[in-house]
Amino acid sequence: MENLTHMQAKPKIEVDIWSDIVCPFCYIGKRHFEQALEQAGLSDSVEVTWHSFELDPSAETKPGASIYEELGRRKGWSPEQSREIHNQVTEKAKEAGLDYQFDKTVPANSRNAHRLLHLAKKHGVQDDVKERLLKAYFTDGENIDDYEFLAETGVSAGLAKEDIQSILKNEKYDQEIRQDIEDARKIGIQGVPFFVLSRKYAVSGAQPVDVFVQALKKVKEESGISETDSGDAFCEPDGNC
Repeated sequence: MENLTHMQAKPKIEVDIWSDIVCPFCYIGKRHFEQALEQAGLSDSVEVTWHSFELDPSAETKPGASIYEELGRRKGWSPEQSREIHNQVTEKAKEAGLDYQFDKTVPANSRNAHRLLHLAKKHGVQDDVKERLLKAYFTDGENIDDYEFLAETGVSAGLAKEDIQSILKNEKYDQEIRQDIEDARKIGIQGVPFFVLSRKYAVSGAQPVDVFVQALKKVKEESGISETDSGDAFCEPDGNC
């Protein structure tokens, strides 16, 4: 990687993250990573790119259906087992400062949400849109495959409504989504979230905050970046979280 320490612009740590909106550990991992950035004094020193990863490309969007029943049917769990597993994930989320409301979760295909994220990347608001989508799915009970919801979400982050409607209607960014998934395959990603720091160090899963801190400090030392003022859990493509 090119050494940028001689330039006037403040060097940035490049962070590539593969993730799916419907992955509960992806939201937990995002929050752990953000907390680690703050602890390491690097909140203003990273450039994050979110990459698409579809846990279940064939998933059907089913407003009114129970996430407990849908995932339980796919995994072969009884309703009681499914609810207990979701309760355990809810507790992990709570430790990260997140409020999961699985009773309200709408089972949905995430392809259109990934399209919106690629549009958001083009306009520099990808992280904002990612956060809004995750909160909508896990806390607010929104249908993340609904066109109107996606349009409102994008507009609230500064995107033009006509641009959002165009990518959804014409199913744009499929090539970019496929490329993200192919890149994941090439580097051996089998579950998400998956973090790559400076194209050199990998952190797999929603690791504890201190694991991210250690990795960030190592990258910081190698990059010559000064401080600013400012679980090993993951989901597999078959929905195994």
